[in-house]
Amino acid sequence: MSGTTKPFRRNNPSGFDALLMLLIVVAAVVAAFPLVWMVLSSFKTPAESMQVPPVWLPKTPSLDSYAEVAGVINAGRSFWNSAVIATVTTAGILVTSLMAGYAFAKYRFRGRDALFALLIATMFLPPIVTLIPLYRLVSYIGLNGSLFGVIVPHLANAFGIFLMRQFIAGVPDDLIDAARVDGASELRIVFSVVAPAVVPALAALTLFAFVYHWNTYLWPLTVLQGNTDDYPIVISLSRLLSYNRGAMNTHLVMAGATLAVLPPLVMFVLLQRFFVDSIVSSGVKG
Repeated sequence: MSGTTKPFRRNNPSGFDALLMLLIVVAAVVAAFPLVWMVLSSFKTPAESMQVPPVWLPKTPSLDSYAEVAGVINAGRSFWNSAVIATVTTAGILVTSLMAGYAFAKYRFRGRDALFALLIATMFLPPIVTLIPLYRLVSYIGLNGSLFGVIVPHLANAFGIFLMRQFIAGVPDDLIDAARVDGASELRIVFSVVAPAVVPALAALTLFAFVYHWNTYLWPLTVLQGNTDDYPIVISLSRLLSYNRGAMNTHLVMAGATLAVLPPLVMFVLLQRFFVDSIVSSGVKG
């Protein structure tokens, strides 16, 4: 009798596995359908976009809609504004979340747990509740009507701090103590020792923050107060809905939406490996 055992493998998948796989495929198709329809519609002519029953595939795909979008809105400036808002805000969230998460995970101070509980409680506040107080604060310090007013109030994020705290708690204390013995400062420990150990969590937070602030609509619209030069792309796209009201311009809206979705999609493709790793790590720890 051999001393080694072979791992058990299921050669014939059960009916439950087949049903589960079918449900996954259906869910993936349903989730991807709006994106595929949006891209296909962006290549249609105005007549095809209005046709009933709808035309699934454009007969003569054209890039005219994209050229027309560039003529209706200042797409380059709007994309730049969105990039500044999403990039700077995300960078601020990463820095503040990493430092605060480190303090909550590795420091012992009076009121730490109560303060952390209060921080978690703010995550349950709907954004509309904090809209007016934040706007009054931004107006008081003179940042309304500018990109700084859009960015500054969101440089710290309760969810980011919570996420970092949970991952940093798993970093061995011996590793941090060894860095202190070597004379490393606390900031160096955070960015040179702790940060490399929680790269998957940082990547996931980067993805969440970038996508959210790229797509945010209400807050920039409130702060910028009609300053169209600083409008991000998601607000500029609303002009396509009212452009040339005498004709249906669904193809224009779809072309603009396709352009707007590209940066977050590229960000997801670049970070998906780290994003999956963060989910796996949290599942193992949990």
